[in-house]
Amino acid sequence: MKTQHNAITRILLMSDATWLRHANPWSAWTRIITGLPLLTLSLWSRSWIGRWSVLPLLAALLWIWINPRVFPEPKSTNNWASQGVFGERVWLNRKVITIPRHHLIAANTLLAISAAGILPYAYGIWLLSLWPTLLGGLLMYMGKLWYFDRMVWLYRDMKDEVPEYAKWNR
Repeated sequence: MKTQHNAITRILLMSDATWLRHANPWSAWTRIITGLPLLTLSLWSRSWIGRWSVLPLLAALLWIWINPRVFPEPKSTNNWASQGVFGERVWLNRKVITIPRHHLIAANTLLAISAAGILPYAYGIWLLSLWPTLLGGLLMYMGKLWYFDRMVWLYRDMKDEVPEYAKWNR
């Protein structure tokens, strides 16, 4: 199957095997739960440890990169987390295999909500101010989780249309 290798896939070096390992619910959930808090803590740590804060920042980025690789392939992908990961693959491949318009509109709207959180988050991190950081983080999480739920729906719709997508299911 022809797939698009966009910037995200190339930067993260996401092969088919890596995507399958990331479909392990442990991978998906630990990345969702820990990614932003670790990044936030590492950025905030500059007030405590100064320029050494680059070390926890590198550790947080390493965790985000390595997470899809440390868990084994799932025995079953008949779960919300695995199907959300598969939906993200379908989404990233949308220029090669077209997705229904209603999914495109919904996903872009939810990504915009998540992106709207970046401004207050960055402002809060810059000033080391708790409330804008929390507000921005909340918007990013709400948008991301709702988007991820939409990716489950997208995968479930597309696996019936594209035999290769159906093969991902175990």
